[in-house]
Amino acid sequence: MLLSFFLTTLSLFATHVCAVPSTPSTFPHAYPGIPTTDFGVNWQRYFEVTSPLPNITKPLTRSFAGNVGVNRAGHPNATLFFWAFEKTNGSLTSGSTDPWIIWLNGGPGASSMLGLMTENGPIQVTGAYGIVANNFSLTKLADTFWIDQPVGTGYSTSDATGYIPDEDQMGEDFVGFLTNLVKIFPGLASRPLYLMGESYAGTYIPYITKTIFSSSKPPVTLKKIVVGDGTLGSAAVFEELPTLTTLETYPQLINYDPAVFEYFKTQQDLCGYNLTLTYPQSGHFPTLLDPFTHASTNGAGSAFLAAKINSAARNKLRSSNARYKSISAAFTSGTVGKSKSLPLDKRTRGQLTQWKRSLAGRPNGTLDPYYGCFLFDEMWDYAVNFTFPWATKQGANVDVYNIPDALSPEVPSDPTIFMNDATTRAALHAPTSKDWAEVFDYPFLSNTATGAINVFGDPSPEPMTFLSQLAANASAKGVGIVFYSGNDDSLVAHRGTEVVIQNMTFGGIQGFTRKPSTAFTDDQGNFAGIIHQERGLTYALFQNAGHLVPQSVPAAAFTFVRDFVLGSSTTGLVDSNAGKVTGGEDPKLRQDVLPGNPFIFMGAGKTAASTVWPSATVAKWAAFLETATATAGGSAPQGTGQSIGNGLPSAGSKLAMSPWCGFLLAIFALVL
Repeated sequence: MLLSFFLTTLSLFATHVCAVPSTPSTFPHAYPGIPTTDFGVNWQRYFEVTSPLPNITKPLTRSFAGNVGVNRAGHPNATLFFWAFEKTNGSLTSGSTDPWIIWLNGGPGASSMLGLMTENGPIQVTGAYGIVANNFSLTKLADTFWIDQPVGTGYSTSDATGYIPDEDQMGEDFVGFLTNLVKIFPGLASRPLYLMGESYAGTYIPYITKTIFSSSKPPVTLKKIVVGDGTLGSAAVFEELPTLTTLETYPQLINYDPAVFEYFKTQQDLCGYNLTLTYPQSGHFPTLLDPFTHASTNGAGSAFLAAKINSAARNKLRSSNARYKSISAAFTSGTVGKSKSLPLDKRTRGQLTQWKRSLAGRPNGTLDPYYGCFLFDEMWDYAVNFTFPWATKQGANVDVYNIPDALSPEVPSDPTIFMNDATTRAALHAPTSKDWAEVFDYPFLSNTATGAINVFGDPSPEPMTFLSQLAANASAKGVGIVFYSGNDDSLVAHRGTEVVIQNMTFGGIQGFTRKPSTAFTDDQGNFAGIIHQERGLTYALFQNAGHLVPQSVPAAAFTFVRDFVLGSSTTGLVDSNAGKVTGGEDPKLRQDVLPGNPFIFMGAGKTAASTVWPSATVAKWAAFLETATATAGGSAPQGTGQSIGNGLPSAGSKLAMSPWCGFLLAIFALVL
C-alpha cells in the first residue's frame, strides 16, 4: 500500500482554507423501475446491479448499489450511497444468520469506494485503469457493504444546507440509513454486524457506535467495531506525539544521526509529548499541548503555522494512489535494484552543518522558534532538506502514510474514470446531479464557522474523550473492539493508538496489563506483526504496512480479519489468572518499536530501486539507541488532566535551516 492515496485533501484550519464558495446541492437519480413505495424488500430488485460494468470480464458475485435516505427531517435529499457484494450468490437475501461487514473510509470526506476498488473489495483498479479481481476481498469472508458517508461524500447526496454540523449528526444519519437498509434487506437486522473502517473512520465509528448504543431500538445487531490507523485521539496524539517513535522505527529519515535524534528528543520533552506507557497503566495521561493553540498564544511555531495556512502547497496535496502497488509489482517481478545510501552534495552538507551549529549556539532546552510543537512537519522537513532520497525531489517523493515509499511519480491507481463512466453510473443507480470524487471538500457544515475543535472543521470532541464509557457499554452489550495500525504510517502513527489504549479503561482496568509482544503470521507462515487480546479489546501492529493496511499487506490483512475479527483465534489472548499469553511473548517484540524496513524504495512508475545504509552506520546507531532510549519515554506527569506545556520557554533565535515551507504535508490533510 505504499500509501497510495494521499488523498490528502483537507486543509488545515477548515475555517480558512477548506470552505468552498458555495456548497453544492445534489440529489439521487430516479432510474426506470424505481419503486413508488417506502423502502422495503421490493427495492432489492431495483438496487440489484444487473448491467455489465466496464472492463470487468470475469464473473462477480451478485451486488446491489444505490442511494438510501438517512431519515433527516427537512432534508429528503440527504442520502448515503452503498455498493454491496454478496459472499455467495443469494447470501444477502436468503435469510442467512452469518456475519456481515460494513467498511468505511475516512478523510473526512473520502469515498469508501476507494476502499472497495484499491484495498479490500472484490475488484481493483490498475494503473492502466483496468479492473482485476482481488483474491483477498472481504467478500470471501462475508457479505460486505462499502458506504459513502457522511452525506455529500462520493455518490452520497445532500442539499446545500444538509451537510452535517458535527459527529452526532453523522451518527444519527448513519443509524437512519441503517434503519432504511434493513427494510430493504430484513435479514441484516438480526445478523451480527462487523463495523470496520480506517483513518478518519476512527472518529466516525465510535460516534456511530455511541448512537447505536443510545437507541431504544437499534436497527442492527452490532457485534464488533474495527478501526485501522484511526483518528481516535487528538491531532497531537496521533501526529505530533509519535515523532520520536517514528524516528526510532525509521532512523533513515535523519540519516541515522544521533545529534538530530537528541534534538528531536529535546523538542518532544519541551512539548510534553514524552509520555511513559506502563503495563498496566497508572493514572490517566494529562491533556496534550495543541501545537495550533500554542502557536497562536505563545509565539513558538506561529511562523510555521502561518506558512501552513497560507502556502499554495495546500492546493497540491491531492495525489493519486498506487504507491504501494508500484513497489509490490517491482519486487514481484524482480526489477528492484539496490544501492547504498548516497552522500549529500556539497551545498546540502553545508546547510546541514549550519543547522547543527545553530543548535549548538542556542540555549540548552529551547523550543524551536519556527516550528514550535509541529514536530511531525519538522521531522519531514528535515528529511526533505537533508536526507537522501527525499532531498532529491523537494518532497515530491514523500509518502507520509508509508515512510519507506519514496517513489515519484507513480503509476496512477484511480477509480475516478470507472466510477464516472456513464455505464457504471447507470448500473450502480448513482446520482446524475454530481460526479463521483475521491474526496469531498465539504463534509462539515461547520467549515465556515469558528470554533472547530480540529483542523478539519469538525467541532466534535475526539473519541478518546468517551472511549472508556463506550468500552463499558460495549462490554455490557457483548460488542468487541479491535484497533490495528501499520508500522510504516507516520501520520496516524501506531504510538498514538497505543497511547489511546493505555488511557482507556475497559474491563474495569486501565490499559493493557501486559505489553503487546505476541507474533502472528499470515497463511504462508510469514511474520505479519504483533497481536494482543485482553478484556474484549484486540490490538494488532502490522509489519511492513502503511496507513492502508489491506493494500500494504493484503494476505496478512485477510488472515487478520478472518481469524481475529470474524474468527475466535486466541493467539495473543491474555489469561490473567494463569499470568500468561496464548502464543507466548517474544522479548524482542517487547521493545518500544518494531524495526522498520531497512530499505527505502525510490524511482518512478513501475521501476523501483532501493537504498540501504552501510551496516557500520546501522550498527553504530543501534549502539547509540540502546542508551538513548533508556530515558526517551520520558516521565511526564499522569493523572493531572491538565494541559502540558503552558509554561514552555519563549521562542529563541530562528534556525538557519530554511526548510522548504511548501512541503507542509500533514495536518493539511488526513486521508481515506
